[in-house]
Amino acid sequence: MQVNILEAKTEFSKLIRILESRQEDSITVARNGKPVARIVRIDDVPVANRIGIAQGKFKAPDDFDADNEEIAAMLTDGKL
Repeated sequence: MQVNILEAKTEFSKLIRILESRQEDSITVARNGKPVARIVRIDDVPVANRIGIAQGKFKAPDDFDADNEEIAAMLTDGKL
């Protein structure tokens, strides 16, 4: 879909609704018939796809939890 700048300005909300409803994947904005910009829908990545994204990217040391009690004591004045 292509619209001119004036139409994009006056119908911006309508164009956004078109993208949200997935009627179009993108809308091209043109000046004097020449494309100059593109409006696209942003597809959020579901949280389920983000969990575990760093799996295998780093290795925690074996003693990673060794100082947990000391850190907890510093943060809670020793009262857990």
